[in-house]
Amino acid sequence: MKVLVADKFEQSGLDALKAAGCDVIFEPDASGDTLVAAIKKTQAPVLVVRSTQVSEAMLDAGALSLIVRAGAGVNTIDVAAASRRGIYVSNCPGKNSVAVAELTMGLILALDRRIPDNVAELRAGTWNKKEYSKAKGLMGQTLGLLGFGHIGREVAKRARAFGMPVLVWSRRFMTDAEARAAVQQEFGIEVVDSPEELMQRSDIVSVHVALTKETKGFVNAALLKHARTGAYIINTARAEVMDYAALADAVKHKSIRVGLDVFENEPSSATAAFVDTLCASPGVFGTHHIGASTNQAQEAIADETVRIIRTYKDTGKVPNVVNLATQTPATHMLVVRHRDKPGVLAHVFEYLRVAHLNVQETENIIFDGAHAAVARINLDGAPSNRALDAMQSGNTDILDLQLVKLG
Repeated sequence: MKVLVADKFEQSGLDALKAAGCDVIFEPDASGDTLVAAIKKTQAPVLVVRSTQVSEAMLDAGALSLIVRAGAGVNTIDVAAASRRGIYVSNCPGKNSVAVAELTMGLILALDRRIPDNVAELRAGTWNKKEYSKAKGLMGQTLGLLGFGHIGREVAKRARAFGMPVLVWSRRFMTDAEARAAVQQEFGIEVVDSPEELMQRSDIVSVHVALTKETKGFVNAALLKHARTGAYIINTARAEVMDYAALADAVKHKSIRVGLDVFENEPSSATAAFVDTLCASPGVFGTHHIGASTNQAQEAIADETVRIIRTYKDTGKVPNVVNLATQTPATHMLVVRHRDKPGVLAHVFEYLRVAHLNVQETENIIFDGAHAAVARINLDGAPSNRALDAMQSGNTDILDLQLVKLG
């Protein structure tokens, strides 16, 4: 199986893919038109990317059947276009969680002790202990986490070690009281009822929601007005989840300090000129979108990428796939108990074709000895009783038919 790796990738991962029997084409600088050309030339069924954008034009260029994002999230990939073409999209959730959590704590410490300003003055030849002796300290300061996935949980563990009370808001706990109680007990945190309550009660707020249609611009002026004067706000998630103009206003009028690892209009290349007015503001410290950029995280992501591709190569299944339907248009399930012989299911499918019924999902389970099987076929409608009778009587290897209404 050919694998086109169109981004930087650990050598250990490249070696492991080759050991798994893959033909690896490594083009870490391919993007845009050059990536379209590489996909067309190699005809590789598997594409691996990190920050490289994957457009609809790329999906039509070759023979792709699987795209793996070697990282968390899939916002760099046109997932909807991939779904229309039956191309799997997968990623590596949770593998960079510790790295991002460590950077989050680093930004919190940097804000509280103004570490970058300390360093800048020392490098400029100025000793200013009087100015930099002023800090709140973290013990006893309440940390609010917007989102509580893999990264949020790692941040909570570290914050608790600093002696910080932790508040959490997550959409997943709004309707699941059992999950809410379980995480409160496991992590020693408090789950609050709303983002507004979290803002009002937190000295420090760190954003860890995934980027979705619902979370785009989630931290906006309406939410930020609930932030405490002098609070710290951290974003190591995605720039799109935060209204940076509203954040700049909060910095100006509420003395908010801000730590950012993600920015609007980030350069697409590794090095480039970059001007950001918010990042240039006093009390705002930024890093270069490096949350996942530790050797430990990249090795873990490479291992997970290899596991996904090896599983796909060996079994046809895709771990961590993100673009399968959670609910299909199926309304009925046809259960066919049959002798395990050639042509039985073809006979059934022919009757379904004539009836203009679309198969949404199907599985065929074999009994011990491989003499009999049960097929479960989900349909977008119900065959008539006449069609069912004809289907069963037309093939002596069909032992039984049942039609089950779904939902």
